[in-house]
Amino acid sequence: MSLFDQAITRLRNQSAVDKAKDPQAVPAVSSFDDPRQPIKHVTLSHDTLRSLGYLPEESLSRQFADHYRRIKRPLVDKAMSGEGSVRPKRVIMVTSALPGDGKTFTTVNLALSLAMERDLSVLLVDCDVLRRHTSQIFGMLDEPGLLDGLTNESVDLESLVIGTNLRGLSILPAGTPMGGTSELLNSNRMRQLVTTLCARSPRRLLLLDSPPLLITDEARALVKVAGQVALVVRANHTPRQAVLDAISMFHADQAGGIILNDVRVAGTDKYYGYGYGNYGSDEAK
Repeated sequence: MSLFDQAITRLRNQSAVDKAKDPQAVPAVSSFDDPRQPIKHVTLSHDTLRSLGYLPEESLSRQFADHYRRIKRPLVDKAMSGEGSVRPKRVIMVTSALPGDGKTFTTVNLALSLAMERDLSVLLVDCDVLRRHTSQIFGMLDEPGLLDGLTNESVDLESLVIGTNLRGLSILPAGTPMGGTSELLNSNRMRQLVTTLCARSPRRLLLLDSPPLLITDEARALVKVAGQVALVVRANHTPRQAVLDAISMFHADQAGGIILNDVRVAGTDKYYGYGYGNYGSDEAK
């Protein structure tokens, strides 16, 4: 090495040492500046969710947790199997045939259970853009979200994701209400956004809270991007033909299973699901 090269090397080494000594030379980066972390955060309260009817009373918490562990396990196993290159199995759509089946109740509890997985994270996306129940439950009705990202291609959808105090759980609100939501969810932009959200981390699950399949074009649009479809059926309530019609609307390789809601617990007067938080609850009444 020439004397010139040696001098250049010494200068570079000294520069690195100076930066390490001078805190001003290397700007500190907080977790909020990290593009891998949500910019906004919200604190979720189990007591609040319970008071709203989206969690069971404490006496049934452990029993509910066990049920949702059994519900999520096949979904997680299939999601991480690496199958489904056209529609990633990590994109899980939770829907129902009709309003009033407890779909949102199920989605919220499934999201909380999935967030307990040590090696995974879950992004709960409020795709029920007409009712926006998930956004309402978590106090995010006024936050920009999915619809804003669909209409403005300059928006990085990841910047609209809201983190929570629960490790592994983040939420993408429905966003600003607008017309033409069926066309937006049917667009190439929607498919691109789902692909981008999945690509951010190979250990991330996308949980889509969808409207009922039989009454909205929005739900039928979401089927096109979902790798798995979990169908919520309310015991002794959802007509058998409605269930069959809903199943016919997605491909067999998308089947994530049927979740039977509002089932009486043997030997008690309690029910799974409670009938709270239902899509279109006013209409259901």
